[in-house]
Amino acid sequence: MIKGLKISTVWVLDQDRAKEFYTEKLGLEIRTDMTMGEAGARWLTVGSPSQPDVELTLMVPGPPAMDPESAEMVKKLVTKGALGAGVLTTDDIHGDYKRLKDRGVEFLQEPQERPYGTEALFRDDSGNWFSFTQPREDLDLSQDWAS
Repeated sequence: MIKGLKISTVWVLDQDRAKEFYTEKLGLEIRTDMTMGEAGARWLTVGSPSQPDVELTLMVPGPPAMDPESAEMVKKLVTKGALGAGVLTTDDIHGDYKRLKDRGVEFLQEPQERPYGTEALFRDDSGNWFSFTQPREDLDLSQDWAS
């Protein structure tokens, strides 16, 4: 049976730049940075120090994961900002929003109240957008879903 999610892929345009963004700006830690096999694909994973069992692999679209045509399509979608990479959570949305903004993280939306918590939106250095959320304990249906 499935026990949970261990690794999720975030498509990036440049692994060195992504490594710097995710570690120096977001404060995640490097879990793995190695070359795999004869093809020389780089396996780069990061994660939150408070969540050691979950990793994000920062992968450039291309072989061996996908053919060149598909890779170019994914790169265009990433660059355009058409892909949402996920939800990152915090227990101090306003303080962390300010800290990340001061580190140069590009926010698309400042913190706003939502039924599921207080949410801000930001982009990584490749164009992927993330929800950055301080979750509520219970869903509050009196809040607007979007403003």
